[in-house]
Amino acid sequence: MRPNADSEPQRIMVVRCPPLCGPDASPAGPQAARLFERVIGAVTGFCPNVEATELGVCAFGARGPARYFGGEGALASKIIAAVAELSVESRIGVADGMFAALLAARRAEPIDPAEPVLVIPPGGTAGFLAAQPVSVLADQDLAGLLKRLGLLTLGDLAALPASDVASRFGDAGEAVHRLARGLDLRPLAARPPAHDLSVAREFDPPEPLAEPVVFAAKTLAEQLHAGLAARGLTCVRVQVRVTWADGEESSRLWRHDGLLTAAGVADRVRWQLDGRPAAPPDGQYAQGGIGMLRLVPDQVVRATGHQLALWGEAMVSDRVARAAMRVQAMLGHEAVLRPVTGGGRNVSEQVSHVPFGEKREPLLAAGPPWPGRIAGAAPGVVYPAAREAEVTDDAGRLVTVTGRCVLSAVPARLVIGPEPPRRITAWAGPWPLSERWWDAVAARRRARFQLATDDGRVWLAVVRDSRWLIEAGYW
Repeated sequence: MRPNADSEPQRIMVVRCPPLCGPDASPAGPQAARLFERVIGAVTGFCPNVEATELGVCAFGARGPARYFGGEGALASKIIAAVAELSVESRIGVADGMFAALLAARRAEPIDPAEPVLVIPPGGTAGFLAAQPVSVLADQDLAGLLKRLGLLTLGDLAALPASDVASRFGDAGEAVHRLARGLDLRPLAARPPAHDLSVAREFDPPEPLAEPVVFAAKTLAEQLHAGLAARGLTCVRVQVRVTWADGEESSRLWRHDGLLTAAGVADRVRWQLDGRPAAPPDGQYAQGGIGMLRLVPDQVVRATGHQLALWGEAMVSDRVARAAMRVQAMLGHEAVLRPVTGGGRNVSEQVSHVPFGEKREPLLAAGPPWPGRIAGAAPGVVYPAAREAEVTDDAGRLVTVTGRCVLSAVPARLVIGPEPPRRITAWAGPWPLSERWWDAVAARRRARFQLATDDGRVWLAVVRDSRWLIEAGYW
């Protein structure tokens, strides 16, 4: 007797377009969204039920289409050829489950560009995942902790008892443990909820610009989550339906590795709207505007709540996200900012502030090496403008630094602006930094110090043009 199809592992095919996703996406913004809309249209020609996971990545159940087109490899080759006709490069991964298929699509990029398809055979997903480093996990804080504990691969994590992982790392650890064992948190496609839990907003007159619609999407998403929470549910896949003034409708399924927050829903509405053509130069939509926006919770799960893991990691809950978006709705999109750490040699360059809910990369990438960067823990306080200071020796003479970073005397006292002098109990440095020496206008040469004072604080000081300045503090 043929086994029940529901008991067979779900074969998932992920189509990833590197030029449209990630920090190096080119083009970016609305142009990338419009290209991705065309990519989804090409993929839909091979399977009608396609889900978009993020900008540049989509997925679908591969078992049925693969049988029709002569196998998974043949189907993947046809999709790559169809996407290539749009002048978009693509990579495809196939595996038992969404997580493994997404990793396979990513590994198909740098290993061999001439072979853009990586198919993990049925039953081989656990072995494929076991060799992956824990850095592939979306939760980088948890991945860093696992590395410090000596768990370097997903195989190391999967070998631990599930009960021990859940008790030590909480819900987040339990979820990644299932992924490491090749068990997706949920199927790619599931039955929609029995009741109509959708929310909608009608625009009269039709709204010609995207920004007001995105703000309306945040409010709708809050209403959607409130209705689901009243039934003890939460949403992991949502259908966004946009009806234009001329009667045309745009419908797209969006899913997420974690629970879809209101901010996540608004992001996906923005991507879907950016995928529609606009009439230059005023940026108004060619269809005459948007008449209605509807959000449909296509896939819901039982809400189990959030539990902090034992090490006390920070977690942004839906309640915090909704409060932040209410402030944005009242005061504007730039009213609530969040810090994003990046690269740079100076502490003032290493943090960028982006609007809450946006996935924007820092101004300076953290990946490249930054010679001359101060090592160790980052300071807790960074002044917007460096504070004037004086560092003197025991005799009260100003301490100077030569071009070869030789101090005139041992630092003994620190005076910051009009504040009383502080006794320097320990110091480190100098660390020289010479930037853009080839540019006479932008060239900067400095020597930096860390100064500990008798009030228990540590200061990051810099000598520039024979002046002492305080840039940051460690407390």
